[in-house]
Amino acid sequence: MLTDAFGFFAIAEFAVVGLLVVRLAAGPSVTDRVVALNAVTTQATLALLFFAAFADRSIYVDVSLWMAAFGYLGTLVWARFLERGLL
Repeated sequence: MLTDAFGFFAIAEFAVVGLLVVRLAAGPSVTDRVVALNAVTTQATLALLFFAAFADRSIYVDVSLWMAAFGYLGTLVWARFLERGLL
């Protein structure tokens, strides 16, 4: 029963990622695209965590933790480029 809920939430999070990718492609400014990229990383991390619980595979938890760490750092790097006016 709980496994089915994890599967449902994983699919729902992947659907949110799809909507955010559309926002990423159609963002009117670079700043909007950076925010959308950060949100995509966060939602994909959550989707992967739910999938790990659904599939009962702990390796996906490790991958999602790496994704969360590097997604955050990527957002900081893009924000730094924007701050310095390099884009």
